Amino acid sequence: MQRISLQLYSSITRAPLLERYSQRAMPLGADPLLATLALVGAVIAISALLSGLIERSGVPQVGVLLALGAILGPYGLALINPTLSSPVLRVVSILSLTLVLFTDALSLDLAQIRRHARLTLLVLGPGTLLTAVLITLAAGFLLDLPWPAAAVLGAALASTDPVLLRGLLRRSDLPAPARLALRLESGLNDVVLLPIVLVAMAIQGGPGLAEGTSWSRMGLQLFLFGPGAGVAIGFLGIAALDLMRRRLGVRRDYESLYSLGIAFAAFAAAESFHGSGFLAAFAAGLTISTFDVELCDCFQEYGETTAELTLLFTFVLLGSSLIWTGLALAGVRELLFAALALLVRPVAFFLSLAPTKLDRRSLWLISWFGPRGLSSLLLVLLTVFAGMAGSERLFALCSLVVVLSVVLHGGSLMIFRPKPEPQPAAEAAESTMPTEAKPVPEKIDIPELLRLQAAGEPVVLLDARSARSWEPSEQTVQGAVRLDPERPVQEAERLELPREAWLVAFCA
Repeated sequence: MQRISLQLYSSITRAPLLERYSQRAMPLGADPLLATLALVGAVIAISALLSGLIERSGVPQVGVLLALGAILGPYGLALINPTLSSPVLRVVSILSLTLVLFTDALSLDLAQIRRHARLTLLVLGPGTLLTAVLITLAAGFLLDLPWPAAAVLGAALASTDPVLLRGLLRRSDLPAPARLALRLESGLNDVVLLPIVLVAMAIQGGPGLAEGTSWSRMGLQLFLFGPGAGVAIGFLGIAALDLMRRRLGVRRDYESLYSLGIAFAAFAAAESFHGSGFLAAFAAGLTISTFDVELCDCFQEYGETTAELTLLFTFVLLGSSLIWTGLALAGVRELLFAALALLVRPVAFFLSLAPTKLDRRSLWLISWFGPRGLSSLLLVLLTVFAGMAGSERLFALCSLVVVLSVVLHGGSLMIFRPKPEPQPAAEAAESTMPTEAKPVPEKIDIPELLRLQAAGEPVVLLDARSARSWEPSEQTVQGAVRLDPERPVQEAERLELPREAWLVAFCA
């Protein structure tokens, strides 16, 4: 059996379909390091500077990144021109998928999943899998793809992109059931679909898999060695952190870096045992999430920030030239397939979620907003890095669907924009504060708090811990009021907090 999940580092055949996109030389090509550093700097700086404008305008961030890639690419400033065999693209893609799976698992609220077990099973079972099956059938019959290749395409295009969904999930007018279902799906569906991609790659690339021993070996590698290594690394990692924190103390900034170390260590450990490093990364994050350990919020936040950075970087690389190859491939059959790939999800989810008795608006939002994006491209890129036959065509087909999805789903977000949240309450609260309380210090220590209370000042303690830290914890502060940090203004209004009081928030 070929080690398909480990082919990421093997030699890569050039994709004939994409050769015409890599003919123009890069001005910075004489110094690849300089080109890479320039690209990283441009992505970080431009993304940060435009983040506020993008959020207020409703324009999908992914569309802006693809436009940035096109500007930097061979048909713009010609600063970058990656091919599917570019080492930079391979490294960044592997890092992106590893961190996405790890942080998705780390951010899971297991108590919430248990409370909504039926919805979770319907979303990940019939919803996600039926979508993958329908796209597979369309690819097989309409595009005459071999069934393993069609299965790869079906699984990849059933993946919901968390980057494109982020703007929707932050909306205040999104119904709670829709928010929950989409958050669960975007956090869990990749781990359901990844084994399908790996198995299909093995079947397509390894004729020896027809023997029972080969199938047994593949099963052990996928579902035992990979997840087992991830569980072991996750358990050892969190145990070591807890021990060192109690004995010697761990700096907050290094605790945030520690999360990345666990993710990469899990990936490497699984690959060394011929397992899937991606499944190991997810298993490591899930193990950490399962143990009832007080974690610094930075542990998760830094991992998510780093994952988002690699995702942005990958989108810009693909947007320079590679993702547009789908448009060059587009014929009648390809466009018909792309339309079916985008339309089968609403059908699959309407059928799958019918027993839940969700309200019509929530059901419509869940069914429609299944955008295809970088997660789909990353899954297909695994076939490219493994050198699977026909992988360049799979990438072009996936790119076509992703571009159309960015336009359709991103445009939908712009049409169905939320009403701006009222701000007068916050401004009024600030204007009615006592003159002697201004300027308000960013931090206040316990002796100062006790002094204010002893002086008879009105003080309200706000428990502003994240949901991850607050829900499983049994520790509370006497007299503290719980305030959701995601919606502080609305929560303050709901609780009718006195505007003349000192509001002292803690989030330890």
